[in-house]
Amino acid sequence: MANLVLYGTETSPQVRAVLLTLRELQLEHEFRRLDMQAGEHLEPELLRKNPQHTVTMLEDGEACIWDSHAIIGYLVNRYAQDDALYPKEPLQRAVVDQRLHFESGVLFHGCFKPLQRALFKENATEVPKDRIADLHAAYDLLELFLGENPYLAGGQLTIADFSVVATLSTLHLSYCPVEGAKNPKLSAWLARLSALPHYEEDNLRGARQLAERVRAKLPKQFDKLWQKAFEDIKSGAGKQ
Repeated sequence: MANLVLYGTETSPQVRAVLLTLRELQLEHEFRRLDMQAGEHLEPELLRKNPQHTVTMLEDGEACIWDSHAIIGYLVNRYAQDDALYPKEPLQRAVVDQRLHFESGVLFHGCFKPLQRALFKENATEVPKDRIADLHAAYDLLELFLGENPYLAGGQLTIADFSVVATLSTLHLSYCPVEGAKNPKLSAWLARLSALPHYEEDNLRGARQLAERVRAKLPKQFDKLWQKAFEDIKSGAGKQ
């Protein structure tokens, strides 16, 4: 029996990527929520386990693993019945790894982190337009990655989908909705992932919590942003 403890906060996309993976693998675990504002992730015991003091972190017995990409790959390699979520075949794995690196380098560090920093550390009074342009460029690339496939790395669900959807859904709800008219394949993929069992509990709830924080900072711009998105939803754009 796995003795898994996950540390983090539900508003973190990385934490939610791990939660989705744990759910898909049907692994029992304990989720220890950390109050980042209070500095709980900097307590001596946690620093001993994770000197980088990042979230998320997984404790598996005596082993401590941090970085969501390392964690979700480890979980599949260690506990999955087969390699469907993280294929062992070299080319298939390379495609999954590329999507994971894209999420880390482009979506999270290139798009999400700068937006969070602008609003919550630099006290920006509006979402920087150049950052929104970067988001649209990232969405266009994901549209190309999908091609004619239902999932990001091909015909089957992989950990790449969990990693990307955790960050993309956050960006979608907080900063720049995925528009079905502009990115129909990406919009359909997001709807496909949203239909997963327990998706709301494992991902959407935390993404909504963060979106409410963004709305509290920029209420007028947030509401204007979503007015267009709701019109798109009503029109059925992006449905398949």
